[in-house]
Amino acid sequence: MSMAGNLRKVTGLGRVGGLRGMARLARRRPRVDLSHPARSPLGSSVVNCVTYQDGRRTSARGDLVDAVKRVRESGDGFLWLGLHEPTNREFAGIAELLDLHPLAVEDAVEAHQRPKLERYGESLFAVFKTVRHIGHDELTATGEVVETGEIMVFVGEDFVITVRHGRHGSLGPLREELESDPEQLVKGPSTVLHAIADHVVDDYLTVIDSVQEDMDQVETDVFAEHGARVDPGRIYQLKRELLELKRAVVPLGRPLEELATRPIRVVAPEIQAYFRDVSDHLQRAKEQIAAFDELLNSILQAYLAQVTVAQNEDMRRITAWAAIIAVPTMVCGMYGMNFDHMPELHWRYGYGMVIGVISVACLLLYRAFRRSGWL
Repeated sequence: MSMAGNLRKVTGLGRVGGLRGMARLARRRPRVDLSHPARSPLGSSVVNCVTYQDGRRTSARGDLVDAVKRVRESGDGFLWLGLHEPTNREFAGIAELLDLHPLAVEDAVEAHQRPKLERYGESLFAVFKTVRHIGHDELTATGEVVETGEIMVFVGEDFVITVRHGRHGSLGPLREELESDPEQLVKGPSTVLHAIADHVVDDYLTVIDSVQEDMDQVETDVFAEHGARVDPGRIYQLKRELLELKRAVVPLGRPLEELATRPIRVVAPEIQAYFRDVSDHLQRAKEQIAAFDELLNSILQAYLAQVTVAQNEDMRRITAWAAIIAVPTMVCGMYGMNFDHMPELHWRYGYGMVIGVISVACLLLYRAFRRSGWL
């Protein structure tokens, strides 16, 4: 089918002429002005919209409909549209123009998806969980450690749409890095998909390194001299945040494996080798998270063991002092019963002798408990 035919098919114009159909379609939705400089807001949700020819950015003029028209009439290049938390109304015109599947559009707008890769006709829909380590001076029982977001990517033969959710994960620096390497960018939209996957996985490794520092600090505190006094909420909070990181990292393994091994029309064969490299990095991240999980379990068990030991030591001290105090309590209790016939009751030195016997007995008990480690 010719490029004009593809254009009519994608935009749903049927037999209406290409230019007249584009004009009619444009009148039905808000126009997106592309004349602004890169990385400046083009609307309430549009972050950037750029076309590329031969791996190089082309001049931005007209609106989104014009950009799609230029790309498809040329038969080369692609469009990259970046969005941030769009609404259904804002995304409706884009979905109609590029013939995006309604289920994928719903996932992209609603967010809160697990990492996955879906095929809809000749296009792909990928979901990546982004993570960011929240800096802090000291880990607390209620402090957040890992913040998550999402990047949804629609990939077609001549377009890439990125939908970002969350306060982090900006793709502006990534776009500039790609534009500095036209030889890689000329390979098409799958290059952008790989760059985003690589960017997300690299962020995983960076966050894991930061979490490692938090774990080292908790481990040091637990095995310190007074480790039993450490707030256990810090351990549980770190384990909870590690679980959040695990939910972002582990499910991504299968989509990356599919991108690296299975033939997909919109993914250039030479790009699949790069996806294998990303998959290897993800596997390293998964192994580190699994190791962290085991280490946190060990730290928690060690903390509970220290608490048990500390409690046993306290009980031994209490028992030792109770035994020492029992001697004068017993003697004084006997002499306090007011019997007439008590040993040495009428002896002038009886009181001193009783006090001396009590003191010697308590001293002997104290030395015995000290030698046994109870005091």
